Order: sequence, then structure tokens, then C-alpha cells
Amino acid sequence: MKTVLKHAHLYTGTEQISDGFIRFSKKIEELGPMSAYQPQSAEKVIDLAGQLIVPGFIDVHSHGGYGFDAMDGDAAQLDEMVRHMVHEGITSYFPTTMTQSHAKIAHAMNGIREAAAKNPVIQGIHLEGPFISPVFKGAQPEEYIQNPDAALLAHWDELSGHRVKLITYAPEDEHAAEFEDYCLAHGIVPSVGHSNALREQLKHSKASHVTHLYNAQREFKHRQPGVTGHALLEDNLYCEMIADGFHVVPDMIKLAYEIKGPYRMELVTDSMRAKGMPEGVSELGGQKVIVKDKQARLETGNLAGSVLQFQDAFRNIIRFTGCGIAEAVLMSSVNQAREFGLEHKGTLTVGKDADLNVFDQNLELKETYSLGQLASD
Repeated sequence: MKTVLKHAHLYTGTEQISDGFIRFSKKIEELGPMSAYQPQSAEKVIDLAGQLIVPGFIDVHSHGGYGFDAMDGDAAQLDEMVRHMVHEGITSYFPTTMTQSHAKIAHAMNGIREAAAKNPVIQGIHLEGPFISPVFKGAQPEEYIQNPDAALLAHWDELSGHRVKLITYAPEDEHAAEFEDYCLAHGIVPSVGHSNALREQLKHSKASHVTHLYNAQREFKHRQPGVTGHALLEDNLYCEMIADGFHVVPDMIKLAYEIKGPYRMELVTDSMRAKGMPEGVSELGGQKVIVKDKQARLETGNLAGSVLQFQDAFRNIIRFTGCGIAEAVLMSSVNQAREFGLEHKGTLTVGKDADLNVFDQNLELKETYSLGQLASD
């Protein structure tokens, strides 16, 4: 049965419709102002009385949540995890791996492939490591860090059913140029992350994305811009942002927004297993993680991913930067779909997948539809 949501404020990703409607089944079939609305038989009509509709969120960097982790490699558990994530507004998701042994990453690729074959919310894979710098390893286990290896990446991509869309690596490595060429030839976006690179080195890199801006990278200083400075200076680079207020303080988020603007920033959660779970002890890559006060940290004190839910990131970016809802939509959906070629995602457009979130006037998430199905269904 078709569904119609009417008398809503629509933020489509390209325009706003202040008193509008949207009609959909699995795909969006029609939308526009209420003046153009014509009832049809055999459809469910819901009056939203001025609530807001935005495109479903796209999270391209998240390790897990709700007691599960992408590295577990269990297809049934991955499916359950993703079904929980839909309730925070995520309708497209890249399970994200981490630096581990070759065998464990291969196991994860197999599990994600199996889960993705059944759950269309999984739209790709983000490989974070193991081709990173030990200087900025963050919460990545150093014993498994290695040089970039295109043949190894090709093997993992094949195991995944060629679902790898994004890889975090350190471009200062001498093997990086050949590695980048392989990525670009196979539709994998190369992302600078966990990197000690100098700006002079990055000027020769083919990377077009920056993993969690500010975090686990050579910071910018008055004599060396580093990874962060390079990311802010180069207009073409997409930059991830963990907008929880802990990974990056609000003033620095606002600074990045003022420089990059809404068209080159992408909200991510970088969430880990403990998201959605009670505070206490958890784990990441076999390392003990202590979750307290909405922060996940190793025993060393290093942040170990987040417990951030995406609807909170959406609200936070508005609060931290002063941007409007339309700009937050660019950073939560539109940019990700554009960068990664998710042609049926990212905007509310006729013919695209019916992935959408309904918020009330206080920006509280009320409902999520994924491929036209209400998340609670």
C-alpha cells in the first residue's frame, strides 16, 4: 500500500516545501506543495501537522552498536545491528572495519557480504586500516599496522562482493601512490586518516576524503598545516566530522564548518559496540573500553570510537555551527550519496528510494521510513 505524509515541511536536499506532501511505496512517487495534492484510493494518509521530513541519514563510518561490531563477521548479528540503527535515522550504512589480522578482516568481509545480500541498508564497506601510521594509531592495535598493499585490498574487496567503497590509510607511506591508483581504478575512495603526513606530502596524494577530521592525524600548527590544515585548505576534500562534542569541541567544529562549508562536510558517528547499551565495560578490537558520560575510552584514556547516535549528530551540528536544517541535510545525507555514487539515496526525489526521517518541531526523531517501510514495522 502507498503511504502519503501530508502537511509537512519537506527538506528534500535540493529545496524546501513549507506545506507539502510526499507519496511513496518502496520508491518516492510524488511530492510537492499541498496545493498540488490529489487523493488516491487505497493509500494510507498521515497528517503530520507541520512536522519536518528530511532524507534518511547515511553513515559511512561506524564500527557497530547495540552490542555488535562489524568485525564480529556474524551476518545475523550484523543484520540485527543495522535494524537497530534504522531507529536512529540511518537508512544507508557502511559497516566499518579496523586494524586487525588479515584473517579477522577477511572474516568480517565474508560476514558483511552475507548480511548485505539480505539487508539493503548496507550500501558499502569502509576499511579503516590496517594501512595507517603507528604515530596516530588512536584505538587501532599497533601490532597489525602495515604498509599499503593493493593486492591485499583486492583480496578483501573480492571477499566482500566488491562492496568496499572507502578506505582509510596513511598517504605518507612510500607504497601509497600505487595503492591510490588501485583504489581509483576500482571505485574505492581513498581517505587520509590515522596519518602523520605533512602538507607537502599530501599535495601529491590522490586522496579525496579525510577520516574524522582533527582526530588521529597530524594536527595543524603555525609552521606545519599537517593533515588537518591540508583538509581545511583544500576545497575538493570531503571531511568527516564526529559531532558529539567530545572528539572535537564545538568551537573547532564551527571553525571547520566556516571554512569548509556544508557541501564538503559529512557527519559520521564512528560508533562502536557500546552504542545504545548501558555504560560500563565494552571492547573494541580485543581492547578493553570503558564507557562513561557518553564517551568510550581505552584504559589509556584514548577515545575509542563513540556511542553517538546519528539523530544526535544531526541536532548537534545545527547547535554547534548555527547552520540551518537544510545545511544539516547536506552533511547527513546529500554529500555522502554524491561522493559514493549512491544514486537512489540522499535526497527526496521522485524515483529515489523512500528513505526519510520525520522530526517534530523540537528536532526529536519521530519516525524513520526505510525503502518505504516504517522502522517499527
